[in-house]
Amino acid sequence: MRGAVKWMASNHVAANLLMIILVAGGLIRISSIKQEVFPEISLDTIQVTVTYPGAGPEEVEEGILLQIEENLTGVEGIKEIRSVAKEGVGTVRAELLPGEDPDLKLQEIKSEVDRIITFPVDAEKPVITKLLNRFEVISVVVYGDASDRALREQAEIIREELLAHPEITQVELSGVRPYEIAVEIPEENLRRYNVTMEQVAQQVRLASIDLPGGTVRTRGSEILLRTKGRRHFGPEYADITVLTRPDGTRVRLGDIAEVKDAFADTGMFARFDGKPAAMVKVFRVGDQKPIRISGVVKKYVEQKRGSLPDSLKIAPWNDTSELLHSRMNLLEKNAFLGLTLVIIILGLFLEIRLALWVMLGIPISFLGALLLFPYLDVSINMISLFAFILALGILVDDAIIVGENIYEQRQKGKPYLQAAIDGALEVAVPVTFSVLTTVAAFLPLVFVSGMMGKFIRVIPLVVISLMLLSLIESLFVLPAHLAMGGPRPVSRGLIGAIDRVRTGFGRKLDRFIAGPYQRFLSLCLRNRYTTVAAGIAVLLLTVGIVKGGILKFHFMPVVDGDVITVSLKMPPGTPVEETARVQKFLEEKAMEVVAEYDRQRPGGDSILRDVYAVVGGTMIEAGNVGSSVDSRTHLSDMALFLKQSEERGIPAVEIANRWRAKVGEVPGVESIVFTSNVVRMGANIDIQLAHEDFGVLDLASERIKEALAQYPGVGDIEDNYFKGKRELKFRLTPEARTLGVTEEDLGRQIRGAFYGAEALRFQRGRNEVKVIVRYPEEDRKSLWDLKSMRIRTPDGGELPLIRAAYIMEGRGFSEINRTDRKRVINVTASVDDKTANAEEILSDLKQGILSRLANDYPGLTFDMGGEEKERIESMGSMVQGFMLALLGMYALLAIPFKSYSQPLLIMAAIPRYGGRCCRASDNGVQAEHPQHIWYSCPLRGCC
Repeated sequence: MRGAVKWMASNHVAANLLMIILVAGGLIRISSIKQEVFPEISLDTIQVTVTYPGAGPEEVEEGILLQIEENLTGVEGIKEIRSVAKEGVGTVRAELLPGEDPDLKLQEIKSEVDRIITFPVDAEKPVITKLLNRFEVISVVVYGDASDRALREQAEIIREELLAHPEITQVELSGVRPYEIAVEIPEENLRRYNVTMEQVAQQVRLASIDLPGGTVRTRGSEILLRTKGRRHFGPEYADITVLTRPDGTRVRLGDIAEVKDAFADTGMFARFDGKPAAMVKVFRVGDQKPIRISGVVKKYVEQKRGSLPDSLKIAPWNDTSELLHSRMNLLEKNAFLGLTLVIIILGLFLEIRLALWVMLGIPISFLGALLLFPYLDVSINMISLFAFILALGILVDDAIIVGENIYEQRQKGKPYLQAAIDGALEVAVPVTFSVLTTVAAFLPLVFVSGMMGKFIRVIPLVVISLMLLSLIESLFVLPAHLAMGGPRPVSRGLIGAIDRVRTGFGRKLDRFIAGPYQRFLSLCLRNRYTTVAAGIAVLLLTVGIVKGGILKFHFMPVVDGDVITVSLKMPPGTPVEETARVQKFLEEKAMEVVAEYDRQRPGGDSILRDVYAVVGGTMIEAGNVGSSVDSRTHLSDMALFLKQSEERGIPAVEIANRWRAKVGEVPGVESIVFTSNVVRMGANIDIQLAHEDFGVLDLASERIKEALAQYPGVGDIEDNYFKGKRELKFRLTPEARTLGVTEEDLGRQIRGAFYGAEALRFQRGRNEVKVIVRYPEEDRKSLWDLKSMRIRTPDGGELPLIRAAYIMEGRGFSEINRTDRKRVINVTASVDDKTANAEEILSDLKQGILSRLANDYPGLTFDMGGEEKERIESMGSMVQGFMLALLGMYALLAIPFKSYSQPLLIMAAIPRYGGRCCRASDNGVQAEHPQHIWYSCPLRGCC
C-alpha cells in the first residue's frame, strides 16, 4: 500500500482520473438508480385465499382452513402458519424460515393446495400469492353529489387515462363496490311458476354463453364456428326463456323478475370531505420514480378539473413522494451545512486551499457510492437517504487526518510533493484500520434477521460504501491534489485576513493545549487510579440510568407522518347506517380538533388538507400485495390528510392524541384505533393467547384488557375476538325428508333466496361481473320473509320452511384466528412513549397477570406478537452481530498495535462512551506538534 500511495501522490493524472470516474460515474448513474419511498422487500410470506360466498367463519374454518393447514404441515421451511376465517373468506399465511426461497415455496404450497379435492362445492378456486410490501405513490379522488355509478365510471375513465401515460403502469380502484347484475324474483312468482332460484340460475347460465364450435375446412379456407350468446348488460337478460308451458307459451325472465345492473349488495361507500367519492390509487413499478409519477398525476389532475361536470370534483390524495422529497431536501440542507462547517472549522486550522480539497471528499464519496448502488441492490429511498445523513458526520475524518498531517509536514519546510507523500504514508496505517473498525461495527447490521433487518440492511451497505470510498479518496486522491504548488507569500485582502484569523486561532489553541489541557492530562496520569475510578463511575451511572428507567428503550421510535387513520369496529351485524353515524361523529370531533389548532395559526391557514372515509369496509392494507378490502357493514376506516410536518409544525401524534381524548368512550363500539406513525412493525403491545377452549381464551383476554387499562399511557386496547352476528341454524325435519327433500335441497333453496344463486360471472372490460338470482331487497329484511318461504319438493310440491326445517337461534364468531393450527386471541394496545414504556409494561405483565392466568387456566399459553416479537427476533441477531463486531475490531486493533493486551485497553472505551467504537492509530507516530495529539491518540474517533 505504501508504494501505491507514493505513486498516486506523484501521478496527478491517475489521481484525477480516479476522482473523475467516481464523480462522473455517480452523475451518470443517478438518473437510472431506482427510487422509492420505502424499500420494497419480500415479506417471506405465502398467502392462500379461498372465497366461500355466504359462509360463516365456523364453516370457513372447517371447510377451508383446517384442510389447508393440514396439507401445509408437510412443507418444509415454514416458520409459522397464521389463519383467519371471516364471513365468506378464509386466509392462510405461511411465514417462511430465513433463507428459504419464496418462489420455490410458493410452488410447493400451490402443489399441496391443489391436491385438496374436498373443498365445499361453492368455494371458489384458491388464490396463492407471494406477499410483497408495496406503497402507493399518490391517489386521485373523484367526488361530488353524484350517484355511485357516475363516480365509478368517472374513476374508471381516470384509471384508463392514467394508464395511457407511458410513465404509469399500475393503477387500482379503491372505495368502490364491484359490479353485479341482480335478478330479483319474489316468492309469489316462484310459487306461481313452481321454480327455484337454482333452476332460474341454470337457465340464465345456459342462455348466456360464448362457445367455440371448431372449424369448417373448405377447399379455399378454414372458417371458425362460434355460438355467440353472452349477455353483458342487465336489460339483455330480460328475454331469457325460463320455462315453456305445455301450450307452447314461454315465460321470460323479465316476466317473473326484475333485473338490476348495479353493484354488489355490500353497503360499502366512501366519502371525501363529506361528499360521495371514488379513489384511484397509483403505484410505482420497476424503475419508475415516485417524485416523477407524483408530478405526472398532479399535472393530470390540474388538466382534468376543467373537463369534469360541475357536480364532480377531482383532487390528489396522500402523496407519499412528499416524504421522499422532504428527506432529499434534508440531505441537501445537511450536506450544504456540513460542507460549510468543514470549510469554516478547517479554515481555522489549515490553509483555505487545503480545507477545500478536504471538503470535496464528501461529494466525491457520495457520488462514488451512487455508482455502487445498482450492484448492491440499493435504491434511493427514505432509509438510504437517512444513511447518507448518518454518514455525513464521520465521512471526512480520514481526509482531515491526512490533510492535517500533510500540512504538518509542510510546516517542517518540506517540498509540497514530499510533504504529501510523507504525510499520507505516516498516517496510512492508522487511517486504514480506523475505517475498517467502523466497517466492522456496521457490517453485522447487514445480517440482522426479521422484518427490521430487511429494512435496515440498506443503512450499513450505504455507510460502508461511503467509508471505503472516503478512505480511497483520502489516501489516493487527496495527497496528489495537495502535492501541487508550493509556499506562497503572505496574501493581502480577504485571503490575507483569513490567514491572519487562522494564525491567531492556532496560537490560542496551542496555548490551550500546552496549558490547561496539558496540566489536566498530567493530573489524570499522576492519579491514574482516581481517573479509572471516575471512568467506572460514569459507566455505572450510565447503566443505572438505563436500568432505572430514566432512559427508556423504544424498539420502534415514532416516525411522524402526514396521515392520521382511525379504524372503527362496531358489533358484527350492525347496520351500515349506524356505522356511518358513529363515523360521522368521529369526523365531527376531528374537525373540532383541527379548528382548535387552526385558531392558533396566522392568516387562517389550516393544518388539514382533506378527509377521506370508507364506511361498511376498510381501506386496502398498505404495503401488502395480495391484501384486499374487508367489506362488512360494521367496519369503517377514516383518514385525515394533514399538511406536511414542516408547514404545520405540530406532530401528527399530538393531533391524534387530542382527537382520541375528544372522542372519549363511545357507547356500543367494539374498538376505535388511532394510528399516525409512518412505520409500524405491529402493535406496541400484542399478546397472543392459545387454548383448546375458546371460552377460556375469552375470559383470559378480558382479564388482560382490564390489567392493561390500569397502566397510564396505554390506549386502543382491543382483541380480535368479536361475537358474531345472530345466527339461525336449520336442520331438516323427518316430514321434509319423507317428501324427498335433502339437506342440500334445503340449504340451496335458502341460500339462493337470501344470499343468491350465482348464475355466472364474466369479464366486462376490466371488471368481473357476477349474475346473482335471489329475492328482492325488500323481501330480505325481516324474519317474516324467512318464515313465509316455501321449500320445493322433487315432485313439484312445496312445504313451508317452518315445517321443512327445525330452526335454532344462536350466535357465532365474527372471525376466527388461528396460529400453528390452534385457535388464538390477540390482545393489542398502543403505548404513548411520552408516558409509558411498552417493554416495561410487558415485563410487568409476564410477572403478574400472565403468570396468574397460566396457573388459573391449565393449558393456556401466551406468546408475544407485534413490535415485541420483532424486537426479540431482531435484537437476538443484533447481539450476535455485536459480539462478532467486537471480535473483528479487536483483531483489527491488534494488527497495527502488534499486541494482544493493548486492544483491550482501547476497547474499554466502548462501554464508557455509549457504544462509540474506537479507531486504531499507529502508536509509533509521535505528537511533535500540539495539534497532532488529537489524531495520534489511540482513543481518537468514533462511529
